[in-house]
Amino acid sequence: MSGTSEGPAPAAELNRPTVTESEITTSPRTESPPQSPPPSPSYRSVFTAAPLAMAVVDREGMVTGANAALATLLGRDPESLAGAVAADLVDLASDARTWHAYRELLRGRRSRLRCTRRLKHPEGHALWVRVTVAPLPADDGGVLLSVADIGDHHELQAQLRHLRMHDPVTRLPNRTLFFERLTAALDAESYEEGGTGRIGLCYLDLDGFKAVNDTLGHRVGDQLLAAVAERLKSCAKDAARTGTPLVARLGGDEFALLVEDSTGTEQLADLAESLLDAIQAPFDLSGRRLSVSASIGVVERHAAGTTPTALMQAADTTLYWAKADGKARWTLFDPERNASRVTRQALASTLRPAIDRGEFALEYQPLVGMEDDRVHGVEALIRWHHPRFGTLTPNRFISLAEEDGSIVPLGRWVLRTACRQARDWQVQHPDEPPIFVSVNVAVRQVWDSDLVADVADTLQETGLEPELLQLELTESAVMGSSGRPIQALKALSDMGVRIAIDDFGTGYSNLAYLSRLPVSVLKLDGSFVRGFQYEERAAAPPNPADEVIVEAMVQLAHRLGLTVTAECVETSAQATRLRRIGCDTGQGWLYSRPVSPDRISELLGTPGVQAGVGNP
Repeated sequence: MSGTSEGPAPAAELNRPTVTESEITTSPRTESPPQSPPPSPSYRSVFTAAPLAMAVVDREGMVTGANAALATLLGRDPESLAGAVAADLVDLASDARTWHAYRELLRGRRSRLRCTRRLKHPEGHALWVRVTVAPLPADDGGVLLSVADIGDHHELQAQLRHLRMHDPVTRLPNRTLFFERLTAALDAESYEEGGTGRIGLCYLDLDGFKAVNDTLGHRVGDQLLAAVAERLKSCAKDAARTGTPLVARLGGDEFALLVEDSTGTEQLADLAESLLDAIQAPFDLSGRRLSVSASIGVVERHAAGTTPTALMQAADTTLYWAKADGKARWTLFDPERNASRVTRQALASTLRPAIDRGEFALEYQPLVGMEDDRVHGVEALIRWHHPRFGTLTPNRFISLAEEDGSIVPLGRWVLRTACRQARDWQVQHPDEPPIFVSVNVAVRQVWDSDLVADVADTLQETGLEPELLQLELTESAVMGSSGRPIQALKALSDMGVRIAIDDFGTGYSNLAYLSRLPVSVLKLDGSFVRGFQYEERAAAPPNPADEVIVEAMVQLAHRLGLTVTAECVETSAQATRLRRIGCDTGQGWLYSRPVSPDRISELLGTPGVQAGVGNP
């Protein structure tokens, strides 16, 4: 082998040992080595008898002399070492960086090379060595190669790494090793050279594991975790296609199965099903029989463009969905559902400040009398003019407001704005009968604030008569309530405020309980009204049961002294049938969509609201 060649020596190329670790220490050579006299016989004797394995290598990379320690270490005949290619003896040509540094040293441009190598001993076992190459004096015209056996040190390091990278309870790879493997799997070099270029992950959490720890103790809990780990490993082996998935314990009762080079969502779905079945089978722990279940979040995607953080966030989100959907199941990551979740979080974080910034507005939908087609009242419907997401309807943010408590200040703002607007209409149209305004109220507003005081203060502030304010609560919120909510409703009713039950017919429908509530209006849910389709070109024939049910509810309401409003009235045929049944007012697109206050003012000046008149 020539020291000026541009590639590794061809010798022993097919049988070169595998390199698993490389530590190279080199430094530039700034000047020629000092001149020294030829080595003395005593120097030669030391070289021959030294316990450190050494060889003298010429500038061409050929061994000119080697001691017995080197021959013994490498398992070679001492005479065969002379004339051998030094790079092949200790595997210096297997990686480009080491090979380049070695050639530079042979040319006198480097002063030292140090690296760690895993060699294959002729007897078949692995041999870990530390190789050092340093220049000899100029008169000797070569370099000194020394090789130290570091097998014991390497084995100790391997044992320490195993302890550091594995969970002591389950003996599975821990979070550190899992993320090391995950990061390596997502490295472009790992999937661009072959394979499917995809990656999959099953993120698993035991359902109710805390109860096991709390009732039976941590010793039993650890036994359960170890037993679960064994079943997960068994499932991983059975599901192996392109390779056995890595099973790891991430902490607590959380496990993960990493599938490199996955073949698609079907493979991950099959694996998740097998995991659920395996865990649901009862466990026998020291004579104690336990049954548990698991929830699993499944993610499968292209490795390109994915990061460990993004993959784990997706898995964590999907695991949450699996638990929220009822536990004991697996759920596949859904980008659309995740986008909705991200949007929901963004809305939740900006909801309270949006109230102060004035980003909310009210639109009003007419409540029209069935007999005279005149506007009797309006329902106030809130809109959020979000600077990023545009105009949002209540179904996008009201539940968020109820969760974080911002429904209280938001509801207070709606109440005052709507009452002030109703009073303005009354002043603007003194010759028209005054219309009432209906405002939706969440139960949390009753619990977390003094709704009665808020209403009283608002009516006094705006000058609106109590009978011109209607408060709407959903049937599920009112039916079965007791204590403070009912007391508040009675106080408001005694004040003269009208109470309406919204979406009636979809909740408890406890009619006996209804008679004891201070309610004055029932609003029939639109699902009943939609069945009133009598046009010849209707998509589906009408359901006679819908009309029978609605008619019975209207008659009962009237017997109790309540008025009835039908929601979602969209056609003249529906309005005709509802009028015949006895509904008092109607609300829906037949009359008008939710519109601005100015549009309501225009409707108040018309003799009657016919089909579509109120629609812009």
